[in-house]
Amino acid sequence: MSASGGTKAIVAALAANLAIAVAKFVAYLFSGSSSMLAESVHSLADSGNQGLLLLGGKKAKREATPEHPFGYGRERYIYAFLVSIVLFTVGGMFAIYEGYEKIHDPHQITHWYWPVGVLVFAIIAESFSFRTAIKESNLVRGNLTWRQFVKRAKAPELPVVLLEDLGALVGLVLALGGVGLALLTGNGVWDGIGTLCIGILLIVIAIILAAETKSLLLGEAAGTDDVEKIKAAVVDGRTVTSLIHMRTLHLGPEELLVAAKIAVKSDDTAAEVARAINAAETRIREAVPIARVIYLEPDIYDAAAAASVPDPAKAPGDDAH
Repeated sequence: MSASGGTKAIVAALAANLAIAVAKFVAYLFSGSSSMLAESVHSLADSGNQGLLLLGGKKAKREATPEHPFGYGRERYIYAFLVSIVLFTVGGMFAIYEGYEKIHDPHQITHWYWPVGVLVFAIIAESFSFRTAIKESNLVRGNLTWRQFVKRAKAPELPVVLLEDLGALVGLVLALGGVGLALLTGNGVWDGIGTLCIGILLIVIAIILAAETKSLLLGEAAGTDDVEKIKAAVVDGRTVTSLIHMRTLHLGPEELLVAAKIAVKSDDTAAEVARAINAAETRIREAVPIARVIYLEPDIYDAAAAASVPDPAKAPGDDAH
């Protein structure tokens, strides 16, 4: 995912959420609707989340230092994980608490046109934000389904914004339903039930985001397509005869580490091997531009030794053969 695409979606979501948060809070003050209060806190939390994503993107651009020789690319994962925590605590838990209180002590909704009007406005605004996130995601999603895109994306910003916007739209519909039923029946309990449903929805989304971001924080390998491109680029058929084994790791969304053991001929000179390694690194970077940190170790491939060791990382064995 391009950083510019993610930033565009974040900014669109931030602008929408700030405007919606103010409108919802004003509607809560006039109507006393707990759904509106929960939704205003939800939008405020989402605004903070987009601020965290922008801050993480900025911090991730810092140059590598002796203390952090591989740079700060994973800052984007850390801030995305913080988003899931904020969504869970500030958004979800507050909404559940507010819904519980409203169910046990229901209040009549006054000035009904305020919450209804604001919710309709919010649905329209969130739809534009969601549309921007979908449009930017489609530029990099390829043939992946939406579920696969959220699960496999190495850049966290677009999946986070997508799930936040989807949750916001569903939450708005729930809030509108709770307010509508409370007005039709004259029973404020429905407003509390709508608020409770919003809280459960936000917690589910927060858990999904936390699980996916945790995987990125632990360190994920390159995607299948990139792995195959790297394998094809390593071998030249002359000096580098085969790939013995390889490991890849995302240092950040747009920076990949490649470590591999390559097979060379037994009669090659050191100078020939060095030239072959340099050439292989160039081919890898051309095939996969985000492969910026590359370590290639030459070895003499021994088929018999490879067959006797189950783990190719422990001896000259070829997992590609």
